[in-house]
Amino acid sequence: MSDSSTLPVLVGIDGSQSALAAVRWAAIEAAHHHAPLHVVYAIGDPLDFGPDTPIPQWEQDYQQEGLDALEVARKTAVAASASIEELDITTDLVQAPPIPTLRDRSEAARLLVIGTRGLGFLGRGLLGSVSTALARHADCPVAVIPDNTAPADHGAGPVVVGVDGSERSAQAIEIAFEYAAQHGAELVAVHTWSEFFRYDARATMQEKGEELLSQSLAGYGETYPEVSVQRIVVEGNPAKRLLDAGEHAQLIVVGSHGRGGFAGMTLGSVSQAVLHAAQVPVVIARSVS
Repeated sequence: MSDSSTLPVLVGIDGSQSALAAVRWAAIEAAHHHAPLHVVYAIGDPLDFGPDTPIPQWEQDYQQEGLDALEVARKTAVAASASIEELDITTDLVQAPPIPTLRDRSEAARLLVIGTRGLGFLGRGLLGSVSTALARHADCPVAVIPDNTAPADHGAGPVVVGVDGSERSAQAIEIAFEYAAQHGAELVAVHTWSEFFRYDARATMQEKGEELLSQSLAGYGETYPEVSVQRIVVEGNPAKRLLDAGEHAQLIVVGSHGRGGFAGMTLGSVSQAVLHAAQVPVVIARSVS
């Protein structure tokens, strides 16, 4: 993520418990980076009732619900970050659809934080439409926070990062090391290789994987000497291996797409599988404008 403290942490809310979990997580991240926190509640396109038509009571109530949700979010953020530092918090009620609103604002954010699902969404098995769309199209890294995430800072467990040698993987490694250093966590770097793409003996594939992982992590030990690193090079399905390693993690970090992705691809199969199945916070590494 960018080193500029002027870039805010952006969090989108809708009044749900999942959104409040995202606010707590975002507030702690903003405090650690001495960054502003911007909280946005987008309520959809405004209705045109005409110049002489009073705004209906239901429309006023809808707007008030948004203002109330923003106030709850502000208090939640203050409480979550109080032990770290006082936050510069901005709240904004926007009469526009949430996906394009947050996508546009992500161009000037260091991190976009959203909950896994919003009001009215049944079950945890699938990700909400807003979360999925922003993970695909935002212009900064995206953190997706389950509603069962501990409100503490941020809890025990390692930081798990997927490594495949791609540009997005390199960005994911940088995010993971920075986060692990901030939170005093161990970093687990996972690289997988598959027999499906095997052109050499298994021993050779393992050796090549270990070499790729070493090259990908080179230099980070000097930059982050306080971070203990566990390296895992293993045959298997990349998403499954990451989910296994991250079962008790406090964060999983993956690139938006890896070495197999095409130019312009918005979300790779591995990152998408991890995002939909993980029970812990996930950061999707994306470009910072």
